Amino acid sequence: MKFLTFSAETPAAALKQAQIECGEDALVVSTKQVKKKSLNAPAIYEVVVAVEDAKVAPKKPKKEKFQSSEDVLLNISEAAKQISQIAQVTEQSIPRRAKISVEEKKGSSEDVGDIKKEITKLADKIKLIQEMFWEEKSPSRNHLAIPPEFAEIYKLAKTSGMGSDHLDNIMKLTLEHMPAKMRHSSESVKRYFQVLLRKMVPVRHEREVPRGAKKLIMFVGPTGVGKTTTIAKLAARFSYIKDKRDKVGIITLDTYRIGAVEQLFQYAKMMRLPIEDVVDPADFNTALRSLSHCNVILIDTVGSSQYDKDKLAKLHQFIKNSEYEIDVNLVLSAGCKLEDLKEIYKNFSFLNIDTLVFTKFDETKAFGTVFSLIYDIDRPVSYFSIGQEVPDDIVVANSDFLVECMLNGFRRKQDANSSK
Repeated sequence: MKFLTFSAETPAAALKQAQIECGEDALVVSTKQVKKKSLNAPAIYEVVVAVEDAKVAPKKPKKEKFQSSEDVLLNISEAAKQISQIAQVTEQSIPRRAKISVEEKKGSSEDVGDIKKEITKLADKIKLIQEMFWEEKSPSRNHLAIPPEFAEIYKLAKTSGMGSDHLDNIMKLTLEHMPAKMRHSSESVKRYFQVLLRKMVPVRHEREVPRGAKKLIMFVGPTGVGKTTTIAKLAARFSYIKDKRDKVGIITLDTYRIGAVEQLFQYAKMMRLPIEDVVDPADFNTALRSLSHCNVILIDTVGSSQYDKDKLAKLHQFIKNSEYEIDVNLVLSAGCKLEDLKEIYKNFSFLNIDTLVFTKFDETKAFGTVFSLIYDIDRPVSYFSIGQEVPDDIVVANSDFLVECMLNGFRRKQDANSSK
């Protein structure tokens, strides 16, 4: 057995040199940093491998520049194939007969034990390669180094669209407060990270309207985010689905789009709910008095660009002149970019937004933007709209649902059923 040492500017590059020199059968003994990076010189990493004398391969000329990420991933893929092959052998080697002789049982146990050892060795090899790759590419901001065990959760959070500044802050909190005994695996790190994220999502829980009281909910937001459909879902929920049914009325201020008015009138007719349409702020209180027998009034508004100051000013007049206090819900699309979400909220915020409603969960895979907006503006979220079906595709907001979508993706049946 011969021990050889290889040095390079990255662990992956040193490993590549060892593979070229000694072949794939070389056993990695250790890897360490022998020289730290300075202003004038790169870091130096050293990899020690063990190989039988007869298997030392001659040096091969380099044909092209080494690309660490591709080569490391190829090694991981090859190791995965080896594990798959061993797993098949393991399955085939398990005795199928209920009764076997002592010698057969002993031989089979030894075989399975040897195979388990080989699988463990290969798993360790994969983990070492992954940690080398992560060490080379891992982010380090504000002198905050991300350990290899955090690689999976960091990638999931980043892929979800979470703002980089938010991700760095949460990673810092996790590293500072997470117990050392929980850092032994990426799975325990992921569970801790999920718990931390849940605590950072403020939600507005549904509350029963006190007897004799009246609740007015106005839905505002850009054109096309699904305000009208969301109102139809909530109207059905409040008047038919909840245990304690409310007397629901609807007011539409969206007289600009004939199709939207007709759609909402059709929904109201199907559910046998009273509906009023209003054009001028002066007529708003008259419509409210027409719905005096209702304890919940849902108000649809015209969709407007966050830059259309005239329409936004008119909305403010409706709120300002109301005889009742109005709960203003800003409706946003979950598929919108974070920068656009922030801009929309900024320009609608003078309406004194109480809660947020996010729609189109079925049209995106990046839910980190939703988390980042909530985290940034510290406004609670009340509902998630997860599709076009009325009244089913509405979910009462909760932090578990959002974090699950962020890290594991949105699954309509499982997530919706567990969150209602």
